[in-house]
Amino acid sequence: MSRAATLRDHVDTTDADHIVVLHDVSWEDYERLLEMRGEHSAPRISYLEGEVEIMSPSEDHEHIKSTLGHLLEMWCVDRGIEIRAVGSWTLRQRGKKRGVEADECYVFGPDKRKRPDLAIEIEWTQHGIDKLAIYEKLGVEEVWFWRRGVIEVYALTEGNLVRTERSKLLPQLDLELLASVLDRDTITQAVRDFRKALAKREA
Repeated sequence: MSRAATLRDHVDTTDADHIVVLHDVSWEDYERLLEMRGEHSAPRISYLEGEVEIMSPSEDHEHIKSTLGHLLEMWCVDRGIEIRAVGSWTLRQRGKKRGVEADECYVFGPDKRKRPDLAIEIEWTQHGIDKLAIYEKLGVEEVWFWRRGVIEVYALTEGNLVRTERSKLLPQLDLELLASVLDRDTITQAVRDFRKALAKREA
């Protein structure tokens, strides 16, 4: 099976993400899990009102998130947009009983932030806890979910993350085109094909 077919039609396989959801977990136990995990980027741990999701990403999951992130960074750099990558930044707020670690996070502009402007989540296999509900209460301005070859955009509007057709942060970025090259085997191929398609559209 080609990588393109895999990205569109994947099901749980030996290369699936490994997701465990725990119930009735206190905030103190959640923080202990973070402490035990340390500074590693995986597993990624999310918390929502007593539920904990522990996710160990598959190779394909990591390939998609890295390629998507690299293309986004390239697009911004080529257009002079200030962007800072902050990886799987651990966002948490005890009072809201929420904590999350995205696949990738970004801040736009040179200033420091208490939270990222953009979080990116790859849903490669099974679905765990409701991460959108976590980001919403934590006040993240925009969240992208990659699901079965499509990038879904949710933008914070009057305190709610609402599905939108395009990114509000980067309205000129063609996310459909970006998603179409994520099936390439290497980042080099993806960058080359993305730039070629952009040049053709902008000519």
